[in-house]
Amino acid sequence: MEQMELTLAREQRANSNTVREPATGKNIECAGKLMTGDCVGRLRELADASAQLVVTSPPYDQLREYNGYSFPFEDIAQELYRVTADGGVVVWVVGDRIRGGRSLTSFRQALTFQQIGFSAHDIMIYQKKNTPFMRSNAYTNAYEFMFVLSKGKPATFNPLKVPTARHGMELLTHNKLPDGINKKKLGELKKEKTRTNIWSYAVGLGGTTRDRIAFQHPAVFPEKLAEDHILSWSKPGDLVLDPMCGSGTTGKMALLHGRDFIGIDISAEYIEIARQRLEMHGLKVEVEYD
Repeated sequence: MEQMELTLAREQRANSNTVREPATGKNIECAGKLMTGDCVGRLRELADASAQLVVTSPPYDQLREYNGYSFPFEDIAQELYRVTADGGVVVWVVGDRIRGGRSLTSFRQALTFQQIGFSAHDIMIYQKKNTPFMRSNAYTNAYEFMFVLSKGKPATFNPLKVPTARHGMELLTHNKLPDGINKKKLGELKKEKTRTNIWSYAVGLGGTTRDRIAFQHPAVFPEKLAEDHILSWSKPGDLVLDPMCGSGTTGKMALLHGRDFIGIDISAEYIEIARQRLEMHGLKVEVEYD
């Protein structure tokens, strides 16, 4: 398949979407595609270095029944490295089984990604504001990892900002040496600062999403999480890929922000949920069944 087809060339698509890119105010035409089938097989149809960003959450540690899906992680990792563009980023949202001791699957996966050539650009935390259950013999588990893996130096980084508690000119600590003496000089505290790498989101209806149809899928991550990564690591017109797209969260946020999107899922049922969900928001997508 030719590169233009794999990146969903907009000029050849009659049903592409036109949305307003919030950051620029310009009209951005973007295209979406959903594909059923085995993740590895479908990834092998994509051209080398065709995706600028991958945002996905795998069905880790068999914690959910997933419509007959098997999870050949090593093959998926190799294909993701191949299809990721130079300077591209993979955001891998994953946790661990915690019963009987932590499985540490997340760390083993991160090390595998590193061994095949990705740089561990960041290890971020997805903190759940409202946790679903308590634990009797340990602290309540309230997070998952977001491994930010880059193929070389990230080509795009648009840091998300938060207001500072105070700003203006102040005496700031400067050049503190091993003697421990604080030396200060006049400097400026900015009105905004870059967010930390711990991101907190409410989960459940109204937090994860207001789209009730999404919860027909057994594991939905917050659409704001997907949105924040899409805004951080890609730009309008880039191709965003989710090889295990489930209910279409990544696709919804990618298309709303003027990115092209390809979503893959082994379940035709989940692809149909994703299609309906996207079309509820006026986002038309092509569906290709295996």
